[in-house]
Amino acid sequence: MKTGMALALAVIWVGMGSVWATATVKQSDAFEAGRRAYEGSDYAKAAAELQAAAAKEPQNGDIQLLLTKSYLELQERDAAINSAEKAVAIDPKSSVYHEWLGRAYGEKADHSSMFSAPGLARKTHREFEIAVQLDEKNFAARQALIEFDCAAPGMVGGGEEKAKPEIEKLKSMDASEWHYALGNCRRQKKDFADADAEFQLALESKPKSAELIYDIGDYAVRRSQAERLMEVAELGAKADSADPRDRFYRAVGLILKNEKLEEAERFLKAYLQEAPKRAGYPRYAVAHEWLGRLHENKGEKEAAAKEYQAALQLDPKSKSAREALKRAEKN
Repeated sequence: MKTGMALALAVIWVGMGSVWATATVKQSDAFEAGRRAYEGSDYAKAAAELQAAAAKEPQNGDIQLLLTKSYLELQERDAAINSAEKAVAIDPKSSVYHEWLGRAYGEKADHSSMFSAPGLARKTHREFEIAVQLDEKNFAARQALIEFDCAAPGMVGGGEEKAKPEIEKLKSMDASEWHYALGNCRRQKKDFADADAEFQLALESKPKSAELIYDIGDYAVRRSQAERLMEVAELGAKADSADPRDRFYRAVGLILKNEKLEEAERFLKAYLQEAPKRAGYPRYAVAHEWLGRLHENKGEKEAAAKEYQAALQLDPKSKSAREALKRAEKN
């Protein structure tokens, strides 16, 4: 009897274990489906898949983090805050979770009324502070905190004097992060000469972060700095060979120099094929606008007009694309 009962219990136990294993696989599959949708820039699908995954794994903070990022891409800021707050509640010691809660609050503040924005801005600052306290080498959070302090007034917790000690801490931690922080602070104050110098030193200090490199690339595009863009492309490709942004910045550099335009066109078309539609990446409308400029450089006005029209279809509010289209059609 004892042997038979033990065998029966063992069978039941194995059966239950099989059920739990199946459930775990399904939960993992739901998370992976959400991740794949996110990577494919299908943020609505990602949010739906991740909500299903979260229902099965309510204590999985990484699901809530990816939900936060998905909602931010969808510009659903309240939902992003809600997911980020859940992630922090699941693991209050996670620096990354606090960082993204700060980013969600910041996005909401940027699109709020003058009455609610200050309170949200203070929450933004506090979350960045906590993120840095939890992990001093979370450079993304520290840079966000420094940028906030350099750009925001004291009434919401900012102030350049508060940024200085945070910047100084980077000096002994990572030279590229230090110079970038100095340059970014000067950029916020529209001191472009000093920003130029510090950003160049950041690039010369062998930066490891593709985000840092390509943010300097965005600055270089706005300043029409062709040689710096070529350097950004080289360093970015070394930092992350899978990131397609080097193609965009290399192409813009070549267009500004009016050199190797066929090569530049290949780079831009490759970027449009490979890059996700995501914050931090040059928008597709901008890539089409640069293709238009490339064709203008080649004297191909009709082709230029088509690219400017494509840019305006993607971003009807683009003043630069509208003016460029008028110029191309006039000529």
